[in-house]
Amino acid sequence: MLVWAALWSVYIIWGSTYLAIRVADRTLPPFLMAGSRFLVAGALMYGWAVWRGETRFERPTARNWLAATIVGGALCLGGNGLVAWAEQHTDSGLTALIIATVPLWFALLDRIVFGKRLSRAALVGLALGFGGLAILVNPSGSNFKLAGTILVVLAAFFWASGSLYSRTAPLHRKPFVSVGMQMLAGGALLCIVGLATGEEGKVHLAHVGLNPWLSWGFLVVFGSLVAFTSYLWLLRVAPTPLVGTYAFVNPVIAVFLGWALLHEHVGWQTFAAGAVIVTGVLLIVSSNRPAVAEPAPTEAADEPAKEPVGADEGAA
Repeated sequence: MLVWAALWSVYIIWGSTYLAIRVADRTLPPFLMAGSRFLVAGALMYGWAVWRGETRFERPTARNWLAATIVGGALCLGGNGLVAWAEQHTDSGLTALIIATVPLWFALLDRIVFGKRLSRAALVGLALGFGGLAILVNPSGSNFKLAGTILVVLAAFFWASGSLYSRTAPLHRKPFVSVGMQMLAGGALLCIVGLATGEEGKVHLAHVGLNPWLSWGFLVVFGSLVAFTSYLWLLRVAPTPLVGTYAFVNPVIAVFLGWALLHEHVGWQTFAAGAVIVTGVLLIVSSNRPAVAEPAPTEAADEPAKEPVGADEGAA
């Protein structure tokens, strides 16, 4: 039951975060916006875990912090930060479609890094998925800048890399402590990049407006504290193919909200590329899908996976 509740939070909330990021981007600089989001959410999560006594007998070690910084850097800075920057120039729906290729990167990295053989269906899925991605990246006939698109592709790669590493990384054993550490580290890295690129000169809080503030608050509470925490927990207790199914739902929600609320253009190219990408992801995720098992309500949920899980066991 907990697995499905976490999955549905990732399905619905993350599909709407692309809209929230695009609205927040209108008056808040992207890296500082994303960095402050994760710093606030991470501080709340870590503080709550400490208040519960989860660090009393097992304080985070330097090794734990290093692993949290690597995962947080890949997911928060490399994944979310690049998306936040790119959405200044790309539609939220199209960004979500490109991020839907994360399971393709899972499969490719699993083959290259872990040397695992991919099934014929998975290979066809890779070809289809990256073919659909090529349709979106091709600047001819598209109305967004190539630079933004390339950054979203890189964001999907970083997200897959960080997700795979998190399954065997020496993170803190308590999940809420671990998630708080990752968000704090990722938020700090985002703020460092924002300050290094001069974003502090673009912060004018008096001119932010109600909708960007509401969007930022939505990203903190629901995008980070609820959905991001649910995702990282799912990576540790659920089969990777099941976690990867969010890639089917998020783009549909994001494209619809972008079209309905931001009047983003949705043409044949978007539909065609989206259909090809989703078909490729479906082939990969379903190529070798294990049965879903509910995790036992014990300390097992706090333990990280011991074996690296990749695309031919599953596909994020």
